[in-house]
Amino acid sequence: MVTIAMRKVLPGLFLLALFTSVVPPALQAQNQVLGELQLEGTKDEEKTAGVWIDGQYLGYVQELKGSKKILLLPGEHQVTVRQGGYLDFSQKISLQPGEKQLLRITLEKDTRVHLPTVTAEVKLAVTPDRAAVFVDGVFVGHIGEFNGAGKALLVAPGKHRIKISLPGYQTFETELNLTPYQKFQLKTDLAKGPVTESSTP
Repeated sequence: MVTIAMRKVLPGLFLLALFTSVVPPALQAQNQVLGELQLEGTKDEEKTAGVWIDGQYLGYVQELKGSKKILLLPGEHQVTVRQGGYLDFSQKISLQPGEKQLLRITLEKDTRVHLPTVTAEVKLAVTPDRAAVFVDGVFVGHIGEFNGAGKALLVAPGKHRIKISLPGYQTFETELNLTPYQKFQLKTDLAKGPVTESSTP
């Protein structure tokens, strides 16, 4: 279960993300006041788009249900959905205690983005495969989209900064210098770490 609790502490805001299917008794009482946000996308690019709530990365649209459903404290929250090659979908929502709210995601192509004619190929063999992938500070998708038969991350030749991030795990960062048509495999397991904010780099 994904629980995002937002509270004011001094001038800053802290987000708490709990990834568990077992709800402790203290949280069972809290769940009665939490609101649930449900996300719906109809196209593949919408279903695999990354989701941020109040600046915190949670995962991708299609997985945020069931044991990973989004529970929020009542009040206003900023929802941002990102996908490589598309404009950000951003909307402010307001939840009441115990309310279930459905938000339909619609992504539009970013006409400023053009794929290079000459590319290098990066296979991402990373666990967990739901982690967010950033190239040069831009979210491009989650690991599962770039691993497996016929799947890879295509980038222009040259230097690129790759960042892989997921709440509850230590962020992995590396720099690659790729030649035209090069095929490269990036393999790593993210180490478990403290739950920290995973906002846009």
